[in-house]
Amino acid sequence: MVSLQQRVAGAVGNFVDERLGVADFARRTARKVFPDHWSFMLGEVALYSFITLLLSGTYLALFFKPSQGQVIYEGSYAPQHGVQMSEAYASTLNISFDVRGGLLIRQIHHWAALIFVAAIVVHLLRVFFTGAFRKPREPNWLIGTVLLILAIVEGFAGYSLPDDLLSGTGLRIAQGVLLSIPVIGTYLAFLAFGGQFPGEDLVPRLYTVHILLIPGVFLALITAHLMIVWRQQHTQYPSYGHTETNIVGYPFLPVYVAKAGGFFFIVAGGIGLLSALAQINPIWLFGPYRPTDVSAGSQPDWYMGFLEGALRLFPNMETRALGYTVSWNVLVPAVVIPGLLFTVLGAYPFLEQWATGDRRSHHLLDRPRNVPTRTGLGVMALSFYVILLAAGANDILAIAFHLSINGITNTFRVLLLIAPPLAYQVAKRICLGLQRRDRETVLRGRETGILLRLPNGGVVELREPLSETERWLVTRYECPRPLALEPATDGLPRWRATASKMRVKVSRFYFEDCVQPPTEEELRELEGRATADGLGGPAPPMRVSSEAAPEPVNAEPAQSAAPSGSGAGRRKDELPDRCKDVCDE
Repeated sequence: MVSLQQRVAGAVGNFVDERLGVADFARRTARKVFPDHWSFMLGEVALYSFITLLLSGTYLALFFKPSQGQVIYEGSYAPQHGVQMSEAYASTLNISFDVRGGLLIRQIHHWAALIFVAAIVVHLLRVFFTGAFRKPREPNWLIGTVLLILAIVEGFAGYSLPDDLLSGTGLRIAQGVLLSIPVIGTYLAFLAFGGQFPGEDLVPRLYTVHILLIPGVFLALITAHLMIVWRQQHTQYPSYGHTETNIVGYPFLPVYVAKAGGFFFIVAGGIGLLSALAQINPIWLFGPYRPTDVSAGSQPDWYMGFLEGALRLFPNMETRALGYTVSWNVLVPAVVIPGLLFTVLGAYPFLEQWATGDRRSHHLLDRPRNVPTRTGLGVMALSFYVILLAAGANDILAIAFHLSINGITNTFRVLLLIAPPLAYQVAKRICLGLQRRDRETVLRGRETGILLRLPNGGVVELREPLSETERWLVTRYECPRPLALEPATDGLPRWRATASKMRVKVSRFYFEDCVQPPTEEELRELEGRATADGLGGPAPPMRVSSEAAPEPVNAEPAQSAAPSGSGAGRRKDELPDRCKDVCDE
């Protein structure tokens, strides 16, 4: 017997579907498959941190006063009684000591910001090292790069709002960076600060940018990012039964929704626990900002540390010409280097595509070891960043280890020139070594640790062949040849000939070192030996679900590659209605 609630729900559903036609979309959405791997959660950490930022920031906005007007503090924090300060700093003290739950929410907001930027960076590294940025996902890579830049700017604006001594020191550095830009620098600084530093307009303007402009852009870009991810076929890690035309994973409803919802509360709860136990940004210890004061050992949040390090490492260089002074020691490390870094980062998918000539769509991810040049370049960039980050704390290191700050600075300057190329070579050689080990393991078998003494007195180690799943993983990768130079033709423009030669050189650099996987002949010979020795056997069973065409057309899709007993290889109408672990979309 149908209950009243069921009849009402059915009537509402019919009403909505007859006018909006959502039933088919809801059905396809419920059956959409998401791959299952822990690294895919990195993007979710960033998303859930952003939601936490929105919720905590909304609460803080109810009590914060974005004004640099001067007041006398008379709140609960006794050491600051009678001190003249800005309304922004006074309201932040009131949030910390007089608003119920204010200090906890402040710390949640700050920790969530740090985790948000960190999650974006780690997610970007995962995408880079696995090649998830390749066609057709270049737009999402560009969106992710813009999101990273905006996250850094948003974080800087956020921790500058309290107008304490530490944040004021950072704003002073920002003003110097603006002034270093030739011709337009003074105009930009005047526009930002509303006059001479520190002015009275910066905090209100930062507040508007922080709570309105950048969050609005964030929402638009994150929405576009998720829509593209939803529309395109998901990437998945290479494994037995995974192909470019199928997806193996869990359905959106109910499995993925339940896991994602639970993970949101884990992330939010972890941020809340960290905020309750670990103090961060105690602005009451710094005092209000005054242009004549500078706090010793000032350190920005970690994501601004590389800029601080670049400023500290670059030698003192200035040029005077035509009555103007160009401060290269500020312009290059704070404007030119970050601009080049983020430009190369955003353009990398197109640079790699140009160098390799690979314009195919890719849905299977790379193992980092199988693309040694890309992995080496990524490690080189990471080492460059880590050195700059550490150099941003050269004064802290000098105090902690009782060393000369000049010696530390010069050491970091040398490391910045030597360490990145060395890291590239080491990472690339490690990848090639892992490729050689994989090839040897496929052809000779896995080491068992069991020694066998031969009749002639010799001792050998018994080896066992890899399973079909393991062998598929370590042999299914490409080792392309470098591009060949275009045949010379009369009338070829010089720029095109030069670009062609450069492209061939870059391609040779990218593919000059690669360990070829075992050939089909070697694998057939290996299977023949294993069968003769009684070591052969069927492939281990796997659960595979296809998103390809209903019927297999050739031997390449996973339907024929998957072992019998899995869902692949059957028609869609033959699949069970309720899939236990994986489900066809």
